[in-house]
Amino acid sequence: MVNSKKVVRKTTTTPAGSAEDKKASAVFGDLGKLVEKFKLPGIDIAAILDSQRKDMEALAEANKQAYEGIKALAQRRNEILQETLSEWQQAMKDAAGKDAMTKRADMAKKGMQQAIANFQELADMEAQSRSKAWKVVQDRFQENLANLQKLLQPK
Repeated sequence: MVNSKKVVRKTTTTPAGSAEDKKASAVFGDLGKLVEKFKLPGIDIAAILDSQRKDMEALAEANKQAYEGIKALAQRRNEILQETLSEWQQAMKDAAGKDAMTKRADMAKKGMQQAIANFQELADMEAQSRSKAWKVVQDRFQENLANLQKLLQPK
């Protein structure tokens, strides 16, 4: 039994092109200029810096995925709590009467089934969130391995 009421929370997220992104670009740009002064032969400094930048971007994306997952999980948990409290309030209104024991037993059974379904839903959401964040890191790791293999190829 899913209630159609949604809990809306106001959150702040960091938009693409934010001050943090500009600072990171400036840091990598400054680092690139510094390293270019040394002109090491056979080393592609730009490629190394680009790789490091991509690593940082992947970590930032993984962090964003984890944050969004946790936020969605907390929101759904709050929705479930509100639904449960609403159902309990309704059950208390129906607690008196000649069929009260039967109604309580049915409500307890339904409540237990709903609790199990809710726990499963939250566990699935958590696993999916973790999987999305980890996939970003795994993809970047695979990219790094492919780049390393290219570098190790005899010329």
